[in-house]
Amino acid sequence: MNEQDQLFMQVAIELAKQAAVNGEVPVGAVVVKDGEIIGRGSNAPIGLNDPSAHAEILALRDAAKNISNYRLVDCTLYVTLEPCAMCSGAIQHARIANLVYGASDLKTGACGSVINLMTEEKLNHHTTVKSGVLAEKTGQILSDFFKQRRPTKKL
Repeated sequence: MNEQDQLFMQVAIELAKQAAVNGEVPVGAVVVKDGEIIGRGSNAPIGLNDPSAHAEILALRDAAKNISNYRLVDCTLYVTLEPCAMCSGAIQHARIANLVYGASDLKTGACGSVINLMTEEKLNHHTTVKSGVLAEKTGQILSDFFKQRRPTKKL
């Protein structure tokens, strides 16, 4: 894990924390091109009444708008949680070169935990994936969020 990965993941973590404040599952994402953040997103499906309003999708939309191009060639997406199938598909359609994520998602992760769309040979674009960047910190944010929302069972 290099310093740049940590720096951009920390920005994604701050976006995840903002999502939690808004009552959303705390996931944050940033798109980086040439060392600069060009897109930001935090989970907002509840607030936007939009099932596609995941942090990754919102960051991709923001980046595409900011560079006036739906293709995000030579960009890296940093996200606090392993992307789901929907987000993995969007990442590939956007032609993201690199994906860096924090915590693995053992229930819906589509970059290796449940399935791996990033290495599917039949698909025409493949994104390089680096996992586990600040995973303990990103995972703890999610754990804390769900602990507050789910009552603990007493024996």
